[in-house]
Amino acid sequence: MEIGSFLELQFPKGREFYSQESDIIRLNTGRAAIRHAFKISGCRAIWLPVYQCDSVREALMGDGAEIKYYNIDSDFNPINLTPKHDEAVLFVNYYGIMSYKRMTQLAASVKNAIIDNCQAFFCKPVDGALNIYSCRKFVGVPDGAYVIGKNVNRGSECYPQGYSSDTALFLLTRIEYGCEGKGYQMRKINEDRIDAEDIMLMSPLTRTILDGTDYDYIIQKRRENFMLAHQAFGEINKINPMQYYDDTTVPMVYPLVVENDNLIDSLFAAKHFQGHWWSYICDEQPEDTFEHWLSRFVIPITIDQRYGKKEIDYLSGIIHNSLNHD
Repeated sequence: MEIGSFLELQFPKGREFYSQESDIIRLNTGRAAIRHAFKISGCRAIWLPVYQCDSVREALMGDGAEIKYYNIDSDFNPINLTPKHDEAVLFVNYYGIMSYKRMTQLAASVKNAIIDNCQAFFCKPVDGALNIYSCRKFVGVPDGAYVIGKNVNRGSECYPQGYSSDTALFLLTRIEYGCEGKGYQMRKINEDRIDAEDIMLMSPLTRTILDGTDYDYIIQKRRENFMLAHQAFGEINKINPMQYYDDTTVPMVYPLVVENDNLIDSLFAAKHFQGHWWSYICDEQPEDTFEHWLSRFVIPITIDQRYGKKEIDYLSGIIHNSLNHD
């Protein structure tokens, strides 16, 4: 027991959003969580959507998993998905705009469902499935992920304890220096650390921050900002982000799709630091596929709890002015 000496950062306690779950394991990253879920599923192969971060497939391939792929249509429904009884299927809650009901329906369509809620931190776990959550897409933490599902702790005794304080300086640097320059350099150190790690248990620093976070505020602000963004962009958006949205939905971003290759540069110039997601798909998929079209044109508009109407209005002005001049 240590008593005295210097004071550390202090946070409230007892607020962790998934603290009441009994079948839960706390790991270091979302892709580590997916790897763990597949390992304990007992399946010999896993189906991944073509529209997915390539780090997931690379991590699974590194484990020697047999990987199969399915496409999605313009309503984000799976197509050409034919899993056998001993094959798992990963369903992604894209942009966090898919409701609990939607994810439950997808999970019910297969025997071995893994729900990737990395973009939907607050989507309730689906019974009978393994549910994946990424903490740092919704909270300012250096790492952290959850897997929630039946008997999910199997094999966890083999994972070493993770530590993140050595590379967490970027969380403080962002406050004083912003996210460019020194802030970006510090964050890259943390990203490099995460990329090099195997499956590890969540760091104590991340667990402490998560246990002191105001989740009600995050939910409120993200939902408010999402609706402000939809009011600003709904008429020009080529997809309907409200299709599966309900009162259980807390989005990560507002997915804006406009067929304009120059818009992203205008937003970068205005210091909106959100790029196209998974651009590698444009190199791998035919131009007439939905995945290619999404990867080329979707812009994830920031709607997180740091911002409000002022910032959404600012982005609206940039976007509409840019489109009017092209």
